[in-house]
Amino acid sequence: MLKRAAAAVIGGVVAVGTVPAVLSMAGFTGAGIAASSLAAKMMSAAAIANGGGVPAGSLVATLQSVGAAGLSTSSNILLASTGSVFGALLGNLKKVPPSSPSAGPRAKGDLEKSQVQPAKLPLGSEKHVK
Repeated sequence: MLKRAAAAVIGGVVAVGTVPAVLSMAGFTGAGIAASSLAAKMMSAAAIANGGGVPAGSLVATLQSVGAAGLSTSSNILLASTGSVFGALLGNLKKVPPSSPSAGPRAKGDLEKSQVQPAKLPLGSEKHVK
């Protein structure tokens, strides 16, 4: 139980910490959209699709707002909660133990018993040759 709680806390912290870094790497910075970045390409596509302007409330506008001002307290709480859930789920995964090495060569009789026998054909399906 403690392992899952620790994973949940780590998941929440990682989620809140990585979102601003990822937005900055994409080009949504505090100083505006970085030239030749993914953000610039997104802004260009949004402007072309909307006749020259980026509409308020669009994805590009929202991401730029977050990149410039950061996330609100309620957004950070929601993000931390979501990260905690994923962290707890990942912390709950069980590791598969490594397969044990084989016990060595078997006796000849053991090997024959473990082999799969071929399937038998149903009666009447065999060809009769005269």
